[in-house]
Amino acid sequence: MNRLLPFWSVLAIAGASCLDAFGADDANRIQHWPKNPRYWQYKGQPVLLLGGSKDDNLFQIPDLKEHLDEIQKAGGNYIRNTMSDRKDKGFEVYPFKQQPDGKYNLEQWNDEYWLRFENMLQWTAERDIIVQIEVWDRFDYSRDNWQPHPYNPKNNVNYTYEQSGFVEHYPDHPGANKQPFFFTTPKQRNNKVVLKYQQRFLDKMLSHSLRYDHVLYCMDNETSGEEAWGAYWADYIRLRAAEAGKKVCSTEMWDAWDLKADEHKRTLDHPERYDFADVSQNNQKKGREHWDNFQWVWARVAKQPRPLNTVKTYGADTGRYGNNRDGLERWWRHVVGGAASARFHRPDSGIGLSEPAVAAIKAARKLESLIKLWDVEPANHLLSDREENEAYLAARPGLAYALYFTDGGSVGLDLKDTPGHFQVQWIDIGAGEWGKRETLDGGDVTTVRAPAKGHWVAAIVKADTAAAAGLSDVSKSGTG
Repeated sequence: MNRLLPFWSVLAIAGASCLDAFGADDANRIQHWPKNPRYWQYKGQPVLLLGGSKDDNLFQIPDLKEHLDEIQKAGGNYIRNTMSDRKDKGFEVYPFKQQPDGKYNLEQWNDEYWLRFENMLQWTAERDIIVQIEVWDRFDYSRDNWQPHPYNPKNNVNYTYEQSGFVEHYPDHPGANKQPFFFTTPKQRNNKVVLKYQQRFLDKMLSHSLRYDHVLYCMDNETSGEEAWGAYWADYIRLRAAEAGKKVCSTEMWDAWDLKADEHKRTLDHPERYDFADVSQNNQKKGREHWDNFQWVWARVAKQPRPLNTVKTYGADTGRYGNNRDGLERWWRHVVGGAASARFHRPDSGIGLSEPAVAAIKAARKLESLIKLWDVEPANHLLSDREENEAYLAARPGLAYALYFTDGGSVGLDLKDTPGHFQVQWIDIGAGEWGKRETLDGGDVTTVRAPAKGHWVAAIVKADTAAAAGLSDVSKSGTG
């Protein structure tokens, strides 16, 4: 690639949104769905991205192909792939070549790292699984992970501490943002010594990923860095894609748990740079606050709607961020609330691809077979006699309603403007199976009661449109 091509002149070419096309083949790539740009399109068709996996830097795991098969079998079509190389589990490798003396040369590659990355791209493409890459993971460069890392001057032959501006130890949590690694760009400290190796890494990564159409790009893992850092890399990736005749979609993931924080506005208010938003940090919240904060974001991007992804849903009995129930509730509130993607975070902070996760994904696909989520919108205002965290609704009023109960219960559903009959198909989220079928009368506020305690979702479709929606042909395992 020609690094001497004028940066801003190429950005003028690349500056349009990821919906714009370069050619006929462009229709196959992951991009905004034109009919409802809050959702994704892949290979010319709208898609709801759902997933769960046992790790985050999936390209590094030794049984990747088998795990992708498990994800696909469950109905998943979405993974998170951090480019992380910290040796948490012992099978991870660094991207740089290690010399006989133990030091790394940042000018030379470790072929094994890049073979693993290429395999992940190829195998996910074969299975129509969308990959959301996170380029930089702040945890790789602080505390114990910094000590053996190739970017640490004591471990490479390319620069010294004095030349790079690094020091030997960064003991603080990376959220403190004290690591100069994240201040190298021209509008920050303009650290040309280190920046050229960061650029080189990006160029190598893109030489693989830009050959595929199923890749989304996120600059960081929950960063608290300066705005200029993420903006530089988003523009850089757009530049390299333009040089290759490609369009890509990118975002940044901020650290703030409150989606209303100013950090998130750097993404939400800049659609010219960030084609979608990742709001995973909302999954630190619970109940109504979790729903309301996401709906605040959903409304904020209404003038230029684009996908809102949640690539990691926290909550597991084994973790620190709530239990299994919290994880399932968060995942379903986002799915019903208008998210374009939802993925269960890896253990132990999430339920990964465990049995409850598989059941939830299967249940969501059953719901999708009856009601396309991109055809409905969040509609809690149509519910009454509802406890605070009892039920959540997406609707196309008069035609279709997707009603999620967190733990059984009953609510009033406003059907006053739509007389006639509605067919109801219940789906047992805990089992991932069809539940009973029943009929509701419209023309009034109608009580909808879940079949039992536990997580349930109901597909409620106007009777004269049910056949077209496929409701009359669902599994005969349902009763009622």
